[in-house]
Amino acid sequence: MPRIFGVDIPREKRTEIALTYLYGIGRPISNKVLKAANVDPNKRAKDLSDKEVAQITATIQKFNLKVEGDLRRENQQNIKRLIDIRSYRGSRHLKGLPVHGQRTHTNARTRKGPRKTVGGLLKKPPGPK
Repeated sequence: MPRIFGVDIPREKRTEIALTYLYGIGRPISNKVLKAANVDPNKRAKDLSDKEVAQITATIQKFNLKVEGDLRRENQQNIKRLIDIRSYRGSRHLKGLPVHGQRTHTNARTRKGPRKTVGGLLKKPPGPK
């Protein structure tokens, strides 16, 4: 199983698709990287030689692409900065609510999590103490 930037890319998938398993690389960038590295995008990842894997890694570094840990770290720092400056978006991140203006009366279950039912408690019937 080829490893690129510490990520095992799937063996049975075409190289064009397998590269998208790296955080920060989608289909268009994957195609550009493979073209620049002179690697056939239709070749299966298990058929890549060590030399081709090294070419792909070098090409990604040559393009100065932020992938995996660096990109995740930058995204987390951006969110932390928004929280620290007490912006509206930062407060939404902090509360775990949608950030981009979506409604929350209904929906927003991805951000808010499963429903927590409130209410429905019965009053105790009056009786002897």
